[in-house]
Amino acid sequence: MRKPEFKPYYDVIVIGSGVSGLTSAALLSKAGFSVCVLEMDSRPGGYLAGFRRKDFRFDTAIHWLNQCGPGGLVYKTFQFLGNDFPRPKTQTLIRRMKGESFDYLLTNNPNDLKEQWIREFPHEKKGIERFFKDGKQLGRSFKILGNAYRSMETMSLSEKMAFGFKMLNFGLPFFRHLRFSGEEGMKKGLNKYFKDPRLHEVFGSEQDLLSCLVPIGWAYYSDYQMPPEGGSQVFPEWLSHIVEFFHNDIFFKCRVTKIITENNTSQGVELESRGVHYTVKSKYVIAACDVETLYEKMLPPDAVSESFKEKLRKAPLYSSSMTLSVALDCHPSELGFGEEMIFISKEGIPKNAHTDSNPHTSGISILAPSLRDPSLAPDGQGTLTLYTAADMHYRDNWGAEKDENGNFIRGEKYNQVKEEFAQIIIDRVEALYPGLRKHILFYDIATPVTHLRYTGNRNGSIMGARPGKENVKAKIAHHRTPVKNLLLGGHWAELGGGVPIAVKSGANTALLVMKDEKNPAFRLLADYMDGKVGYAEVKSSKLLKTYDNSWVQNPTPADKKRQKLPTD
Repeated sequence: MRKPEFKPYYDVIVIGSGVSGLTSAALLSKAGFSVCVLEMDSRPGGYLAGFRRKDFRFDTAIHWLNQCGPGGLVYKTFQFLGNDFPRPKTQTLIRRMKGESFDYLLTNNPNDLKEQWIREFPHEKKGIERFFKDGKQLGRSFKILGNAYRSMETMSLSEKMAFGFKMLNFGLPFFRHLRFSGEEGMKKGLNKYFKDPRLHEVFGSEQDLLSCLVPIGWAYYSDYQMPPEGGSQVFPEWLSHIVEFFHNDIFFKCRVTKIITENNTSQGVELESRGVHYTVKSKYVIAACDVETLYEKMLPPDAVSESFKEKLRKAPLYSSSMTLSVALDCHPSELGFGEEMIFISKEGIPKNAHTDSNPHTSGISILAPSLRDPSLAPDGQGTLTLYTAADMHYRDNWGAEKDENGNFIRGEKYNQVKEEFAQIIIDRVEALYPGLRKHILFYDIATPVTHLRYTGNRNGSIMGARPGKENVKAKIAHHRTPVKNLLLGGHWAELGGGVPIAVKSGANTALLVMKDEKNPAFRLLADYMDGKVGYAEVKSSKLLKTYDNSWVQNPTPADKKRQKLPTD
């Protein structure tokens, strides 16, 4: 890993090499800006970085992808950059909902599940049909997003009015379902469609009605994709290649400690790398990192109002997780696993018991990544990912102690707590998939403490601020900060989570820089995001620097072994 050799000055510094930060950096590079990406980890990707153990590659962060097919906002943004981007595969078997008394599979033909339910619950036929009809209507709304993902901060007044009308059409099908959340709200919401408690139990872990309907809608429109060959980490690898193709810089093991400001305007950053302190100057800084760390540790105390910082502290966030990455000595199909994500729930318990960090009751998501993508494991072997929602404060921060600076120390008690949790989860999965335990070669356990260490997100949150009335009212999502030329990126700039939100945020943050600098590429990218121009116009445009589609994907460790290539 090269020692950082910084240029005297950059147009833009990007803090964080997750998908959002790299999307901003790649778009700005293609528009002719000088860019420096600073990453505190040793590799790019954030939650998509994954990891390697022996000849196995573990893809830990993604249950599924959306908006990555033709017309989706991820597909469109990546194609704007180059046509050699990694292509996800359409998923046909999507989600298996499994309890003690039921086992249902949602595929990309949801009518199969609808007809199965009508056969099993004929007295609920009309409600079941309305349930799937409403789900399909929501799925149709998501088709709008590929031509409506600009931030209003990038728009003129007339554009805002047109965008508001477009988003009204998007949001209308959702409004009537928003009030149905929580234990009682969900009961009322599902009762609109069916009252049979056996059908209610299928959604026993869901916290709101939209979480039940939206997957149906995505399935109708084939908007479920699997990661591309090589795992989701090939996205950041490809984006990094583009940034460096345009002779811009990405430096790892660089922890930003301070945003340099003068007259409340960003001037660059101070950082630490391998015990050495550096000052790097730039006109703009894009902080694709934890917003509380940015506002409370990197900026002067008075740069952001205390009232807004308090709103951020109270903002409802996505939970963290316990993720168990398992290497098997057999193919996952031999144990009964398939392409679909499996969700195991317990019946007859309150909804919050599925997410309260109790390993005996928490809902368990199971994926077999190597079944979807054989390049992730050696021949005849495989990988599993076992995932549960988890809270940072479980058993006193998972048994981790803190040093004088507030950093977690992962000692013997921490290892004991996470191992006990993992063993209970394995036992529960073993009960439904006998023989699992004897085929485990090894496993790796990631807790909220792990996620905090690698991302800096408060309490190890996996995706930042949740959509919802409270965060919308508090205006938690924002790209422009109170400091001029300091922009916010990543999951903190947009409500919601996943690759689509990260890419959307990255594109809009880059667009804001282009707008402020009156860069000629601004109008082209804005019109492309609005669906006013297509890929042909982008490809022929002289406003962008030329990229030669030269990315070559590196073989996975397992593929290197198959091809008898040298391994790292």
